[in-house]
Amino acid sequence: MNTLKDECVAWIRAWFEKNGPGCSAVIGMSGGKDSTVTAALCAEALGPERVIGISMPAEGQSLNEADEICKFLGIRYFCFPIGKIEAECDALGAILPDGFSLQTIQNIPPRIRMTMLYAAAQSLNGMVANTCNLSEDYIGYATLYGDAAGSFAPLGRLVVREVHQIGHALGLPSRWVEKTPDDGLPGSSPDEEKFGFTYATLDRYIREGVCEDPEIKEKIDRMHRRNLFKTEILHIPSFEPSAV
Repeated sequence: MNTLKDECVAWIRAWFEKNGPGCSAVIGMSGGKDSTVTAALCAEALGPERVIGISMPAEGQSLNEADEICKFLGIRYFCFPIGKIEAECDALGAILPDGFSLQTIQNIPPRIRMTMLYAAAQSLNGMVANTCNLSEDYIGYATLYGDAAGSFAPLGRLVVREVHQIGHALGLPSRWVEKTPDDGLPGSSPDEEKFGFTYATLDRYIREGVCEDPEIKEKIDRMHRRNLFKTEILHIPSFEPSAV
């Protein structure tokens, strides 16, 4: 699996040579496997001195070892707590007749984080990484213009099991590579409990087209259909304006 790891490193290096020579990679560090593996790949591709990790805990949310991971990788680390910004945004919902919906409130923190990442990147000569993997993208488990945004996506064609394999090939501690994925919010549950199926089941369906449970297959297909817009290029009319 070193070959896949090396391909990812080479791709990142080539992308920066073309799109941001001398720029740093800016990564939102959640403490989860995806941001950890992305940061490690960028550190190998560009050198640790050109990688910046930023944790942005919401109110009541822990760092989830993000600071320890950045120290282990030898990359620069900043912490921008977003609790006050989040509270101000939530309060603005009172302007609407019925306030913000629950889903809206849940999506505010990821969008604040991406705003902060681009602000830091612009000030530090950086390029923002999208850390989503293919398994998450396939079922739409990402916030549009939140964690679904970014300037480059090293894991965008990799399912979860491949991210695990690359993490081990990079020599990362197993506790970080195999960490149970969840959104880190108080009272939250692991991803697989939310989905009602495992990443192993999803990965096999994506790579092999096999899902032995017809109800789960239908659920995955439904999630995929409903969320395709999140990964499509912005829709722009194809017609040419008529002559005036």
